[in-house]
Amino acid sequence: MNFKLLCSDLDGTLLSTKSDVSDFTISQVSRIKERLNVILVSARMPQSMTYIQERLGIEKQPIICYNGALICDGAKETFSETISFEALEKVHTLSEKLHIQLGLYNQREWYVEMTSERVQKEIKYTRASPVFRPTSETLTDWKSRNVSAHKIMLMGTKLSADTIFPQLMKDLSEEMNIYRSNDTLIELAPKNVSKLSAIQALLGPNERMIDVISFGDNYNDMEMLEHSGLGVAVENAREEVKALADAVTLRNTEDGVAHYIKQHLI
Repeated sequence: MNFKLLCSDLDGTLLSTKSDVSDFTISQVSRIKERLNVILVSARMPQSMTYIQERLGIEKQPIICYNGALICDGAKETFSETISFEALEKVHTLSEKLHIQLGLYNQREWYVEMTSERVQKEIKYTRASPVFRPTSETLTDWKSRNVSAHKIMLMGTKLSADTIFPQLMKDLSEEMNIYRSNDTLIELAPKNVSKLSAIQALLGPNERMIDVISFGDNYNDMEMLEHSGLGVAVENAREEVKALADAVTLRNTEDGVAHYIKQHLI
């Protein structure tokens, strides 16, 4: 099938290490990028994606950030949707009771209260740096500027995440998308956006989802894979993701996306 767009998640999918793409992946993207658009789709913030764009030589393409809440085309933001400020305050109240730290993201801003192993890993692997300050100060600042979060990251223990997750689903699932990233991390995004909705927003007049081949590994990739013309999971993907994918390729650490491109996108 002749696809028009290739859309790929980054962490655990296109990236062969925690922070970069391999030379083999670069060579395969270079081979196809003149005949189909290669679009990066991630929960990351913009500056944590643009250096990968540059490595792949696809800087002229838009990027889908924050699970679809923000679309950037170069320095221009072409779409932006944030979580309501009232919902953000509710999350803060619930998190404080369980001593869960919040990571708050808006456009190119990232705020956390204190450093931690998780925060240091994100600094190292995403090449972004947060501002350290109390969450209450960030909320006061944002309220004065009439802005809110494109993404909220809840960073706790397995016990605190297990405790708050059902509370979030019960009280706030109608106001935001709630993703369990792993045992200790929960990501929140605006309700009416997703990786799928962002891809659909980027389709040209003669393009449909059947023209898209997509790659992913996690729960927030499932919609994208399910509705693409061809959805491909990497071998290290969650079992639920592999079950609904049309195909499964090698692990991300084995350049699964690049190998699939080489074998199937002639």
